[in-house]
Amino acid sequence: MKEFVVYSIDNCPYCDAAKALLNNKKFKFTEFNITHDDNQKRALIQKTGHRTMPQIFFGDEFIGGYNELKFYLNK
Repeated sequence: MKEFVVYSIDNCPYCDAAKALLNNKKFKFTEFNITHDDNQKRALIQKTGHRTMPQIFFGDEFIGGYNELKFYLNK
């Protein structure tokens, strides 16, 4: 079953907002805090082309960040 995956960093208001939105809508998600994982940060940038956080996936589909998640959930 597909699940949301949220890559986040510490002290990120958009990361917190994305997690709150998913919780409020009762979606299950897995969070990976990559604050201290430079290898994971580089891998995400290479995979998505995005440098900002959060980076959110639904299964293998890259959604984007918080604003894209809001749009995605309101389709």
